[in-house]
Amino acid sequence: MKRNLLVASATLAFALGLTACSYNPELGRSQLLLVNDSSLVSAAQEAWQQSLSTKHISSDPALNERVRRVGQRIVQAAGMGDRQWQYAVFDDPSANAFALPGAEIGVNTGLLKIATTDDQLAAVIGHEVGHVVAHHAAERMSQETAAQIGLGVAQSALGGASGSRGQALASLGSAGAQLGFLLPYSRKHELEADRLGVDFMHAAGYDPRQAVTLWEKMQSQGGSAPPAFLSTHPSDAARIEALRAYIASRGWG
Repeated sequence: MKRNLLVASATLAFALGLTACSYNPELGRSQLLLVNDSSLVSAAQEAWQQSLSTKHISSDPALNERVRRVGQRIVQAAGMGDRQWQYAVFDDPSANAFALPGAEIGVNTGLLKIATTDDQLAAVIGHEVGHVVAHHAAERMSQETAAQIGLGVAQSALGGASGSRGQALASLGSAGAQLGFLLPYSRKHELEADRLGVDFMHAAGYDPRQAVTLWEKMQSQGGSAPPAFLSTHPSDAARIEALRAYIASRGWG
Protein backbone atom coordinates (compact mmCIF):
# COMPACT_ATOMS: atom_id res chain seq x y z
CA MET A 1 0.00 0.00 0.00
CA LYS A 2 2.77 2.45 0.95
CA ARG A 3 4.67 1.53 -2.20
CA ASN A 4 1.60 2.22 -4.32
CA LEU A 5 1.12 5.55 -2.54
CA LEU A 6 4.71 6.55 -3.15
CA VAL A 7 4.52 5.61 -6.83
CA ALA A 8 1.26 7.50 -7.28
CA SER A 9 2.62 10.54 -5.43
CA ALA A 10 5.84 10.55 -7.42
CA THR A 11 3.89 10.24 -10.68
CA LEU A 12 1.61 13.12 -9.66
CA ALA A 13 4.56 15.29 -8.63
CA PHE A 14 6.32 14.56 -11.92
CA ALA A 15 3.19 15.38 -13.92
CA LEU A 16 2.68 18.61 -11.99
CA GLY A 17 6.31 19.55 -12.58
CA LEU A 18 5.99 19.02 -16.32
CA THR A 19 2.74 20.97 -16.68
CA ALA A 20 3.76 23.78 -14.31
CA CYS A 21 7.22 24.49 -15.71
CA SER A 22 7.41 27.68 -17.72
CA TYR A 23 10.44 29.16 -19.47
CA ASN A 24 11.18 32.78 -18.55
CA PRO A 25 13.31 34.39 -21.29
CA GLU A 26 14.20 37.32 -19.02
CA LEU A 27 15.88 34.89 -16.62
CA GLY A 28 17.08 32.34 -19.16
CA ARG A 29 15.66 29.47 -17.13
CA SER A 30 12.48 27.51 -16.48
CA GLN A 31 10.32 28.17 -13.44
CA LEU A 32 7.94 26.01 -11.45
CA LEU A 33 4.70 28.00 -11.56
CA LEU A 34 1.76 26.28 -9.92
CA VAL A 35 0.16 29.74 -9.74
CA ASN A 36 0.58 32.78 -11.97
CA ASP A 37 0.72 36.52 -11.44
CA SER A 38 -2.91 37.03 -12.45
CA SER A 39 -4.00 34.89 -9.53
CA LEU A 40 -1.98 37.12 -7.19
CA VAL A 41 -3.33 40.47 -8.41
CA SER A 42 -6.32 40.51 -6.07
CA ALA A 43 -4.15 39.77 -3.03
CA ALA A 44 -1.59 42.35 -4.18
CA GLN A 45 -4.25 45.03 -4.54
CA GLU A 46 -5.62 44.17 -1.10
CA ALA A 47 -2.12 44.47 0.39
CA TRP A 48 -1.65 47.80 -1.39
CA GLN A 49 -4.91 49.21 -0.04
CA GLN A 50 -3.98 48.04 3.44
CA SER A 51 -0.62 49.82 3.15
CA LEU A 52 -2.34 53.01 2.02
CA SER A 53 -4.79 52.88 4.91
CA THR A 54 -2.40 51.88 7.71
CA LYS A 55 0.80 53.72 6.80
CA HIS A 56 1.42 57.45 6.76
CA ILE A 57 1.77 58.68 3.18
CA SER A 58 4.27 61.47 2.63
CA SER A 59 2.72 64.74 1.52
CA ASP A 60 6.02 65.99 0.09
CA PRO A 61 5.19 66.69 -3.57
CA ALA A 62 8.85 66.61 -4.65
CA LEU A 63 9.43 63.12 -3.22
CA ASN A 64 6.21 61.76 -4.72
CA GLU A 65 6.98 63.24 -8.12
CA ARG A 66 10.53 61.90 -8.02
CA VAL A 67 9.38 58.34 -7.34
CA ARG A 68 6.68 58.59 -10.00
CA ARG A 69 9.08 60.04 -12.60
CA VAL A 70 11.84 57.49 -12.06
CA GLY A 71 9.33 54.67 -11.69
CA GLN A 72 7.65 55.43 -14.99
CA ARG A 73 10.96 55.35 -16.85
CA ILE A 74 11.84 52.01 -15.28
CA VAL A 75 8.51 50.30 -15.98
CA GLN A 76 8.65 51.52 -19.57
CA ALA A 77 12.16 50.07 -19.92
CA ALA A 78 10.91 46.82 -18.40
CA GLY A 79 8.20 46.54 -21.06
CA MET A 80 5.43 47.07 -18.51
CA GLY A 81 4.41 50.60 -19.40
CA ASP A 82 0.97 49.45 -20.56
CA ARG A 83 -0.13 48.94 -16.94
CA GLN A 84 -1.67 51.66 -14.80
CA TRP A 85 1.03 51.82 -12.13
CA GLN A 86 0.28 53.38 -8.76
CA TYR A 87 3.00 55.00 -6.65
CA ALA A 88 3.25 56.01 -3.02
CA VAL A 89 5.95 57.39 -0.74
CA PHE A 90 5.54 56.20 2.83
CA ASP A 91 6.77 58.31 5.70
CA ASP A 92 8.77 55.48 7.23
CA PRO A 93 12.44 55.63 8.39
CA SER A 94 13.23 52.05 7.35
CA ALA A 95 15.16 51.66 4.08
CA ASN A 96 12.61 49.68 2.14
CA ALA A 97 10.65 49.61 -1.12
CA PHE A 98 8.43 47.15 -2.95
CA ALA A 99 6.63 46.47 -6.21
CA LEU A 100 3.54 44.27 -6.40
CA PRO A 101 2.14 42.12 -9.24
CA GLY A 102 -0.92 44.38 -9.28
CA ALA A 103 1.24 47.27 -10.62
CA GLU A 104 1.91 49.13 -7.38
CA ILE A 105 5.21 50.61 -6.19
CA GLY A 106 5.91 51.89 -2.68
CA VAL A 107 9.07 53.58 -1.45
CA ASN A 108 9.89 54.59 2.13
CA THR A 109 11.35 57.99 2.96
CA GLY A 110 14.13 56.16 4.82
CA LEU A 111 15.30 54.64 1.57
CA LEU A 112 15.09 57.96 -0.27
CA LYS A 113 17.55 59.39 2.24
CA ILE A 114 20.06 56.75 1.10
CA ALA A 115 19.21 56.73 -2.62
CA THR A 116 20.03 60.42 -2.99
CA THR A 117 20.29 60.47 -6.80
CA ASP A 118 17.79 59.45 -9.45
CA ASP A 119 20.22 56.78 -10.68
CA GLN A 120 20.32 55.20 -7.23
CA LEU A 121 16.55 55.38 -6.91
CA ALA A 122 16.34 53.74 -10.35
CA ALA A 123 18.46 50.89 -8.96
CA VAL A 124 15.93 50.41 -6.15
CA ILE A 125 12.84 50.54 -8.35
CA GLY A 126 14.55 48.51 -11.09
CA HIS A 127 15.25 45.76 -8.56
CA GLU A 128 11.67 45.71 -7.31
CA VAL A 129 10.19 45.73 -10.82
CA GLY A 130 12.65 42.94 -11.62
CA HIS A 131 10.86 40.74 -9.10
CA VAL A 132 7.58 41.37 -10.93
CA VAL A 133 9.02 40.70 -14.39
CA ALA A 134 10.64 37.51 -13.07
CA HIS A 135 7.33 36.27 -11.56
CA HIS A 136 9.19 35.72 -8.31
CA ALA A 137 6.10 36.05 -6.10
CA ALA A 138 4.29 33.35 -8.06
CA GLU A 139 7.38 31.14 -8.11
CA ARG A 140 7.93 31.58 -4.39
CA MET A 141 4.33 30.58 -3.65
CA SER A 142 4.67 27.61 -5.98
CA GLN A 143 7.84 26.49 -4.19
CA GLU A 144 6.14 26.70 -0.80
CA THR A 145 3.16 24.73 -2.13
CA ALA A 146 5.45 22.07 -3.58
CA ALA A 147 7.35 21.82 -0.30
CA GLN A 148 4.12 21.30 1.64
CA ILE A 149 3.01 18.61 -0.84
CA GLY A 150 6.35 16.88 -0.38
CA LEU A 151 6.02 16.89 3.41
CA GLY A 152 2.51 15.51 3.14
CA VAL A 153 3.72 12.68 0.91
CA ALA A 154 6.51 11.85 3.36
CA GLN A 155 4.14 11.71 6.31
CA SER A 156 1.67 9.54 4.37
CA ALA A 157 4.46 7.18 3.31
CA LEU A 158 5.36 6.68 6.97
CA GLY A 159 1.81 5.75 7.80
CA GLY A 160 0.67 9.18 8.96
CA ALA A 161 3.20 9.51 11.78
CA SER A 162 1.62 10.99 14.87
CA GLY A 163 2.63 12.12 18.33
CA SER A 164 6.24 13.06 19.00
CA ARG A 165 7.40 11.16 15.93
CA GLY A 166 5.03 13.10 13.70
CA GLN A 167 6.01 16.42 15.27
CA ALA A 168 9.69 15.64 14.81
CA LEU A 169 9.13 14.74 11.17
CA ALA A 170 7.13 17.90 10.54
CA SER A 171 9.75 20.04 12.28
CA LEU A 172 12.67 18.39 10.48
CA GLY A 173 10.90 18.53 7.14
CA SER A 174 9.98 22.19 7.54
CA ALA A 175 13.52 23.13 8.56
CA GLY A 176 14.98 21.09 5.70
CA ALA A 177 12.68 22.74 3.16
CA GLN A 178 13.58 26.21 4.46
CA LEU A 179 17.36 25.76 4.66
CA GLY A 180 17.85 23.48 1.68
CA PHE A 181 15.40 24.89 -0.83
CA LEU A 182 13.26 27.91 -0.02
CA LEU A 183 15.87 30.23 1.51
CA PRO A 184 18.59 29.59 -1.10
CA TYR A 185 16.09 30.09 -3.88
CA SER A 186 15.02 33.38 -2.34
CA ARG A 187 18.63 34.56 -2.42
CA LYS A 188 18.74 33.51 -6.07
CA HIS A 189 15.64 35.62 -6.68
CA GLU A 190 17.31 38.65 -5.14
CA LEU A 191 20.39 38.35 -7.36
CA GLU A 192 18.20 37.84 -10.43
CA ALA A 193 16.22 40.97 -9.56
CA ASP A 194 19.51 42.86 -9.18
CA ARG A 195 20.58 41.84 -12.69
CA LEU A 196 17.23 42.68 -14.24
CA GLY A 197 17.23 45.98 -12.37
CA VAL A 198 20.49 47.16 -13.89
CA ASP A 199 19.27 46.04 -17.32
CA PHE A 200 16.21 48.26 -16.87
CA MET A 201 18.39 51.10 -15.56
CA HIS A 202 20.58 51.00 -18.65
CA ALA A 203 17.59 50.79 -21.00
CA ALA A 204 15.98 53.76 -19.22
CA GLY A 205 19.11 55.89 -19.55
CA TYR A 206 20.36 55.61 -15.98
CA ASP A 207 23.90 54.66 -14.92
CA PRO A 208 23.94 50.94 -13.93
CA ARG A 209 27.12 51.48 -11.89
CA GLN A 210 25.08 53.45 -9.41
CA ALA A 211 23.47 50.18 -8.32
CA VAL A 212 26.84 49.24 -6.81
CA THR A 213 27.09 52.66 -5.17
CA LEU A 214 23.63 52.20 -3.68
CA TRP A 215 24.51 48.86 -2.11
CA GLU A 216 27.79 50.21 -0.81
CA LYS A 217 25.78 52.93 0.92
CA MET A 218 23.35 50.31 2.26
CA GLN A 219 26.29 48.28 3.53
CA SER A 220 27.67 51.33 5.34
CA GLN A 221 24.44 51.57 7.33
CA GLY A 222 25.65 48.58 9.35
CA GLY A 223 23.29 46.60 11.54
CA SER A 224 23.22 42.93 12.48
CA ALA A 225 22.28 40.27 9.97
CA PRO A 226 21.81 36.48 10.20
CA PRO A 227 24.39 34.14 8.66
CA ALA A 228 24.12 34.05 4.86
CA PHE A 229 22.80 30.47 4.80
CA LEU A 230 19.91 31.50 7.09
CA SER A 231 19.07 34.69 5.26
CA THR A 232 16.51 35.18 2.52
CA HIS A 233 18.77 37.88 1.06
CA PRO A 234 22.40 37.66 -0.02
CA SER A 235 24.87 39.63 2.05
CA ASP A 236 25.61 43.18 0.91
CA ALA A 237 29.18 42.14 0.05
CA ALA A 238 28.00 39.20 -2.09
CA ARG A 239 25.44 41.40 -3.79
CA ILE A 240 28.01 44.11 -4.58
CA GLU A 241 30.48 41.55 -5.96
CA ALA A 242 27.80 39.97 -8.17
CA LEU A 243 26.63 43.35 -9.45
CA ARG A 244 30.17 44.46 -10.30
CA ALA A 245 30.81 41.24 -12.21
CA TYR A 246 27.54 41.47 -14.13
CA ILE A 247 27.96 45.16 -15.02
CA ALA A 248 31.50 44.45 -16.23
CA SER A 249 30.27 41.51 -18.32
CA ARG A 250 27.79 43.85 -20.03
CA GLY A 251 30.52 46.35 -20.80
CA TRP A 252 29.01 49.08 -18.61
CA GLY A 253 31.96 49.34 -16.25
